Amino acid sequence: MRDTKTAVQEIRAFNRFYTDIIGLLDAHLLDSEYSLSEVRTLYEIHIGKSVQASQIMTAMHIDKSYLSRLLKKLEKDGLICKTPSEEDARATLISLTGKGLKVFKTLNKASDEQINELISNLPVRKQEELVNHMKSIMDILQHK
Repeated sequence: MRDTKTAVQEIRAFNRFYTDIIGLLDAHLLDSEYSLSEVRTLYEIHIGKSVQASQIMTAMHIDKSYLSRLLKKLEKDGLICKTPSEEDARATLISLTGKGLKVFKTLNKASDEQINELISNLPVRKQEELVNHMKSIMDILQHK
């Protein structure tokens, strides 16, 4: 059985491998003008339709000031809009604009294509094995 120090080093090696292979540390994700954090913010807004900043902060585990900077850039680029909540006058809802939805769909498709390219040469059995291992990792880490 491995000791914790060895496990940590192997996990970190895998993290470096995976972030490199899919380009997560590139300044701009998927040859776009947006960073990983900006694209993830678009994703969180897209799946929530109209969300509050606090929901994005919780989903992404980021602080208010960082999210504020992300939202400011996305709003400046015309990708999101903020509207007052009809249920709570103190709350502001954030949603994608038409342009934001188009950018999100383009980036989402590019991400799907990138992963498809990564695994398409693997036999189906190996693809299933890979997905099952990833699910196991998620399950183990979510249920510490």
